[in-house]
Amino acid sequence: MPKFAANLSMMFTDAPFLQRFERAAVAGFRAVEFLFPYDYSPGEVTQAARAVGLEVVLFNTVPGDWSKGERGLAAQPGREAEFRAGVAKALEYADALGCKQIHAMAGLVAEGADREAMRATYLENLRHAAEAAAKTGITVLIEPINTRDIPGFFLNHTEEAAAIIAEVGAPNLKIQFDIYHRQIMQGDLTPAIEKHLPLIGHMQLADTPGRHEPGTGEINYPFLFEAIDRLGFQGWIGCEYRPKGETEAGLGWFKPYRG
Repeated sequence: MPKFAANLSMMFTDAPFLQRFERAAVAGFRAVEFLFPYDYSPGEVTQAARAVGLEVVLFNTVPGDWSKGERGLAAQPGREAEFRAGVAKALEYADALGCKQIHAMAGLVAEGADREAMRATYLENLRHAAEAAAKTGITVLIEPINTRDIPGFFLNHTEEAAAIIAEVGAPNLKIQFDIYHRQIMQGDLTPAIEKHLPLIGHMQLADTPGRHEPGTGEINYPFLFEAIDRLGFQGWIGCEYRPKGETEAGLGWFKPYRG
């Protein structure tokens, strides 16, 4: 049966962040993910998760200045030191939380930027991140993101991510396969999951259009969940969607999978 993790950056947002852990546990989730934990100490986040018995399965490395529109540093030439410091900080949190996966966001392609230089930086930064993470048994993830939600994002297609992983050559570098982003950019969901399954470390979901909960858009999620189960995916699926109303009111889709 698929395993689902609540995304606390997008779900239960009518409560302060540290109170969302309890809401997720009460709703039946056994794990959570979120964008960034850095506004709180590792101890505060760890306590919030452990108090209600939740596993933390994913968060992002430091993305640069999010408030100014930055969306990652991994493919940004000239900012290697900043990226590496962000990886070190993420690994500190991951160690405290017992989290075994971190996502290294590539970042945006500025107008006139040299994509080849960005790719070379991306490769080198990912090699560094994977080597640093391997020391504590942590997997680094890269995520293709659609060009509608984040125009100009460097990595957009599953095949690009697979090629990057092959070139880096680190066994602990995997794909963060977001069903929502894939549907917008390429579709063909089940064959893509089957083809790339050995490289997929984590999945995420949302329906489209709207980026709401399963059952509100065009994706046949019951079929897809059965396919994911049949294919033997053992990782977590993060619920990275914006609820149409109160989070709990939109969890009808989750009832068959409740922990």
